[in-house]
Amino acid sequence: MINTTYHKPVLLQACIDGLALKPNGIYVDVTFGGGGHSREILRQLDGGRLFVFDQDPDAKANAQAIDDPRLTFVAANFRHLKRYLRLYKIDQVDGILADLGISSHQIDTPERGFSTRYDAELDMRMNQAGALTARAVVNEYPEDKLHKILGMYGEVTNARTLAGAIVSARLNRSLESVNDLKSVLQRYAPRGKENKYFAQVFQALRIEVNEELAVLEEFLTQVPETLSPGGRLVVMAYHSLEDRLVKNFIKSGNFQGEIEKDFYGNEIKPLRSITRKPIEASAEEVSQNPRARSAKLRIAEKI
Repeated sequence: MINTTYHKPVLLQACIDGLALKPNGIYVDVTFGGGGHSREILRQLDGGRLFVFDQDPDAKANAQAIDDPRLTFVAANFRHLKRYLRLYKIDQVDGILADLGISSHQIDTPERGFSTRYDAELDMRMNQAGALTARAVVNEYPEDKLHKILGMYGEVTNARTLAGAIVSARLNRSLESVNDLKSVLQRYAPRGKENKYFAQVFQALRIEVNEELAVLEEFLTQVPETLSPGGRLVVMAYHSLEDRLVKNFIKSGNFQGEIEKDFYGNEIKPLRSITRKPIEASAEEVSQNPRARSAKLRIAEKI
């Protein structure tokens, strides 16, 4: 049974269909979490293998609960995809799945500091052995750097003003908790849209703390070499910055989205897009799982 209390998998069937599973194939789920997608992959394998990555100790416990010899859990960030697969003597695989969303479990664990709903220390580390916390970002980053991450990663409209306000507030006392930070944000949030504003700021901090965009770029550049010809890449993104990187890489093999051509005018790109437009959750799925609302699923195949 899928551990839906940990994380309800979004677009589960579309992800599985996108992988075009071969019963004896080798697959990778780089964001194991509660194991919802992985359990469904295992159900359809016969003689195949599944490698799963996750840096969160709670995810490791979920993997151990599955107890299936075909499953190999890798306690690492998926930016190290190739390195760990080589440790297991795996050069190429038939499919790679990445669900880039933060798990419901992480959001709903107050002490992790991901949620604006609970007061907790400003942490937000997905890997709890990581050195950088949201508290350090808020209290130690210079104003220009705060401005940059709030504007770029959170798409906060008044990012410059807010960065200045955070720097002024921390002169009086350090911002230690979720509520400390929210008390500063409250004065700058558009009326009636406070929760959305808080979420944008928290998203910016989370992306910075976990280097999410750098990790995604490092991962994607390893995909063409890791996939067998005809192998599938299935990626689900939850905000426009991630989705743009995925879209551009599938389209062109780079993050600018500019297709390069060889001497004869042939396009040089490692992947072919299977989905002309991203697949999105149905109204029914969104009503059952509100976090599916922003999901965009893209599928590509190695040429």
